[in-house]
Amino acid sequence: MAVRDPEEFLAELRKTGRFDRLIDAIPYARYLGLNVRIVDGDLLTTMPGVDKLIGNPVLPALHGGTVGALLESAAIFKLLWEVESIAVPKTINITVDYLRSARVVDTLARATITKHGRRVANVQARAWQGDEAKPIAALHGHFLLKTRDT
Repeated sequence: MAVRDPEEFLAELRKTGRFDRLIDAIPYARYLGLNVRIVDGDLLTTMPGVDKLIGNPVLPALHGGTVGALLESAAIFKLLWEVESIAVPKTINITVDYLRSARVVDTLARATITKHGRRVANVQARAWQGDEAKPIAALHGHFLLKTRDT
């Protein structure tokens, strides 16, 4: 799906909470099967545990790149939801800590904006399977923002 007016598209996203249209517009997010829902006023991003995402068939375990993409996507979705951006935030840098093997089951992620400046936001995200208190991976990232003021 082509987005003709990103600013209008993002305003509609914040108004409706319909992340499915955004995910449909991002081929890799669509390939990963990402889903975003609002739970208790916060975003929860889910990636299904499917065989096509396996990176180590011996264990089996999800590919680390897919887990990293889930975390980066969760961070960007959080920024789109909470910041009045007129464009999708651009990744400046991210660091992903892989804490344990990711089984081939649904993986959830939640992001937190730790600092939001005029042009740059600092975001942390955590991914888990089953128990949020036992993360499988964590992300720390900086994202370039484009708002009406910048």
